[in-house]
Amino acid sequence: MADTLKLKIVTPEGKAWSGPVEMVTLTGLDSEMGILPRHVRLMTQLMPGELVVREAGRDRSPAVGQGLVEITPDRVSILTGMAIAAESIDEAKGEEARQWAEARLREKLSSAEVASTNAALVRSLAQLRVKRRRRA
Repeated sequence: MADTLKLKIVTPEGKAWSGPVEMVTLTGLDSEMGILPRHVRLMTQLMPGELVVREAGRDRSPAVGQGLVEITPDRVSILTGMAIAAESIDEAKGEEARQWAEARLREKLSSAEVASTNAALVRSLAQLRVKRRRRA
């Protein structure tokens, strides 16, 4: 059996993924990084976007939100506010959420409202990018 990492993704709703994978590609605070077995220990911030997971020779690409990543030589643990499989993303709802957030940001909002609306916009853009990239 090829070397694998144990990938665990946890969201507020519960465990979104748990199992052996060959490689994980994610966007951290400073750059995109590929994680293979025996990776150096690292902790970084996860940026919203596409996570590429190679499992049994096949790539899967969930959309993820902002979060934290802990990497050890045999494990990748991700704590994030969102993890949605590309095939589960509803493009029409994502586009509607994007339009709502952009319209809302044109209004006079408090700092807290701006922050939460920006977070909603980033989540919808991450989902749309993953869905459209996988469709192409």
